[in-house]
Amino acid sequence: MDAKEIIARRVAQEIASNTLVNLGIGLPSMVASYLPNDVHVFFQAENGVIGLGARPPEGMEDPDLTDAGGGFVTAVPGAASIDSAMSFGLIRGGHLDMTVLGGLQVDERGYLANWMIPGKMVPGMGGAMDLVAGAKHVIVAMVHKAKGKPKILKECTLPLTAQRRISLIVTEMAVIEPTDDGLVLKEIGPNTSVDDVISATDANLIVRGDVPRMRL
Repeated sequence: MDAKEIIARRVAQEIASNTLVNLGIGLPSMVASYLPNDVHVFFQAENGVIGLGARPPEGMEDPDLTDAGGGFVTAVPGAASIDSAMSFGLIRGGHLDMTVLGGLQVDERGYLANWMIPGKMVPGMGGAMDLVAGAKHVIVAMVHKAKGKPKILKECTLPLTAQRRISLIVTEMAVIEPTDDGLVLKEIGPNTSVDDVISATDANLIVRGDVPRMRL
């Protein structure tokens, strides 16, 4: 099981039935493939789809059915297509129960930076700012380090996505909850120790008692 699968499997456990959930592009889109069979949820994408399913089998892709990043998806029974105004009205109006986003950096306050890399051409932050500001719960799904450097920092060096604390960080090494007191280490990943997580994290972590291992 590679790092991205560990993350997607763990995030899927956070999703409850009868909720409206946005999945960001890239790693977060994998979450739909690991949803428990007894969980029934409508996934939303900013480009105007409610009711996204998992990625279709090879050869069954429909060029008219994609997520916000252009990746091929399926649609579940009862799915609907909507225009961008309605899509962002749901996001900005606080109607999303949860969003799962990728991250470039998260700081000790639980603030996210996920849209701009210096020197790289980017079209803009897309819906990320609206999603972090508007969703009831914000989960950041990302690998713990990039090019050997921690992504959970004392302070973000990249532009912040929004001035709002996220709800949870899930990496292949840990589940971390931002709180008023700081970043609390809730779980550790497979083949990982608490010391491993601390050494791979630039930000200070609060460790309370024995930290359980992720159940995947």
